[in-house]
Amino acid sequence: MFCKIEHIGIAVKNLEAANSMFQELANAHLLKVELVESEGVKTSFFKIGESKIEFLEATHPESSIAKFIEKNGEGMHHIAFEVDDIFSELERLKNIGFQLINEVPKNGADNKIIAFLHPKSTNRVLIELCQEKK
Repeated sequence: MFCKIEHIGIAVKNLEAANSMFQELANAHLLKVELVESEGVKTSFFKIGESKIEFLEATHPESSIAKFIEKNGEGMHHIAFEVDDIFSELERLKNIGFQLINEVPKNGADNKIIAFLHPKSTNRVLIELCQEKK
């Protein structure tokens, strides 16, 4: 079951510049910066109400974020929803016809396990499911 919008992911070329811009724009404080080597990204998080904004910078040219920016430019990359049970939610979504990018959840940033749904089955929006690691 979807609980809330956990965060909105935004792909950027320069994480420091994006952080500075957002701090001024939202008058918000940087929550954390984290390197996720398995995904080839460096991320930063800002908390806004109950949700977060995540900025993602590629750490190498083969990462999915680098490819996304090359194809689309900087901008919104994904919407992440917090779920109660990511395993049962992936099974439910697969059974009703959604295309999964990740059949099995993997480690992500911010102490989460994550999985993505393919934009081809979600009106061209990359959807991330995330659950706090227990």
